[in-house]
Amino acid sequence: MRLPAQVYQQFDADPAREVPGEGFGGWRTVEVELEPARTALVVMHAWDCGRPDAFPGWRRVVEYMPRADQILAEVFPPLLAAVRSSPLSVFHVVGGGRDYYRHLPGYQRAVALTAAATAPLQVTPDATHERLCALRRATVVPGPHNQADVAAGFAQIDFAPAARPVGDEGVAENGDQLAALCAAQGINHLIYVGFALNWCLLMSPGGMVDMARHGCLCSTIAEATTAVENHETAREEREKRQALWRVAVEFGFVFHLQPFLRALPARSP
Repeated sequence: MRLPAQVYQQFDADPAREVPGEGFGGWRTVEVELEPARTALVVMHAWDCGRPDAFPGWRRVVEYMPRADQILAEVFPPLLAAVRSSPLSVFHVVGGGRDYYRHLPGYQRAVALTAAATAPLQVTPDATHERLCALRRATVVPGPHNQADVAAGFAQIDFAPAARPVGDEGVAENGDQLAALCAAQGINHLIYVGFALNWCLLMSPGGMVDMARHGCLCSTIAEATTAVENHETAREEREKRQALWRVAVEFGFVFHLQPFLRALPARSP
């Protein structure tokens, strides 16, 4: 499976320049070869978050939801249909604190493949710690007036219809489970789609940081994800551009949707 990919040439800094990093080569297009049997599409945190008017406080905090809704409607159906008709595997990474997936055969398979997990060791909070956390909830995210809607939204979270697992597609809630699914099927290259690239897909359990530690290449499809933006970046989606750079430099490759779809081989009968 050959297709173009975006890489970022993070060399050579030029000490003769006022800003040495401006000597870097920047974005480049290269042809890459993927082994379909060793590659999986990972659909991560592609949630049904309710109607736009259902939890207004949640949408006041998670500004990318309209972009995610559009991607789920326009990009996911043709992408997942094409991948499911190819030799690539499809895995799902879940989260959100609600049990909407433990009944699925793909999750039960991941659990059966994984040794008994131990919860990460937790530090002991004290009164000062609790006050600092409360200060962050009040002044950083989500804001006191949004907390009820955020909690109510997470209480009903589910797979988005366009991202629901089919059959026994693997379902993992952490990196160990996803690594076990990879090992069982000989997968070593994960192509992430879902929400959001610079947050969950990077840092949450089963995200790129986790899976890079297991030795996986971790790539993405630019049109099939978005990023958490802020006041200064939202109009131009600069945080998404930053996240794509991070993927290209640290984890894998950046693919574009149409070349990826064209390159997918058909599954053997």
